[in-house]
Amino acid sequence: MIAMAVTCTEPDLSFLLDHTGHVLRTRMAAALADIGLTARMHCVLVHALQEERTQIQLAELGDMDKTTMVVTVDALEKAGLAERRPSRTDRRARIIVVTEKGAQVARRSQEIVDGVHRAILDSLPGDEAEVLVRAMRRLTEGHLATPVEAPQAARRARQSTK
Repeated sequence: MIAMAVTCTEPDLSFLLDHTGHVLRTRMAAALADIGLTARMHCVLVHALQEERTQIQLAELGDMDKTTMVVTVDALEKAGLAERRPSRTDRRARIIVVTEKGAQVARRSQEIVDGVHRAILDSLPGDEAEVLVRAMRRLTEGHLATPVEAPQAARRARQSTK
C-alpha cells in the first residue's frame, strides 16, 4: 500500500489561534511578573473591583477551577491586595474585597495589559487591527461561543501561572 500525502485545503486555524494565544499568554505573564502578578491575579482584582462578587463568580469570569481560584486568592491575600469576607446577601458565600493597595496594583496591571494588547494591535498595518478584533468578537459571540460535547474532552491549553 502506498501512502499518499494529505493536502490541506483551508488555513490551519487551530494552529493560528493556539500559537497566537500561547504567545500572548507568555507576553502577558512576563509583563505582569514585573509587578508581581499573574494574569489570574489581575483578572480577580479587576473583576472584584467592578462589583461585589463571590469567589465562585470570579472563578467563572476568569475560567478557573475551584482549586486554582483558592490558590490565586491566597496569593492576593498574602500580598495584601485582597481579602475574603462574608457576603452581605448570602452568609454561606465569601466575597473578594480588593484592598486600597490592591486597587492601586489593579490600575497599574490594567495599564500593563492594555499596553500588551495595544502593542500587538499596533503591529498590524492599516485597518487590520480593527478587522481582526471585529472578526474575533463575531466568532466568540457566534460560531465559536460555546464548546461542543466531544466523546473525549479536548484538553484546554495550559495557562501559565507565572
